[in-house]
Amino acid sequence: MTALEQYLIDTWRASQHGTPPPPPPGRDDLAALRSIRTAAQFEAAVSGAPATHPWRHALTRFVHRTRAC
Repeated sequence: MTALEQYLIDTWRASQHGTPPPPPPGRDDLAALRSIRTAAQFEAAVSGAPATHPWRHALTRFVHRTRAC
């Protein structure tokens, strides 16, 4: 069963019971990723490491390497 099918079943069930419908699938995905990133930056700052995005350095190396070729 896909997430959309489960969502439709849960929405129908909520309407039958008079409860609020569940949030649609994927609605809070970006917020969850942002909170994970924020927690990682906080841990880095507390430990004394630079609190930058972990992929930024790798992406910068990749971009500069492809331009040089």
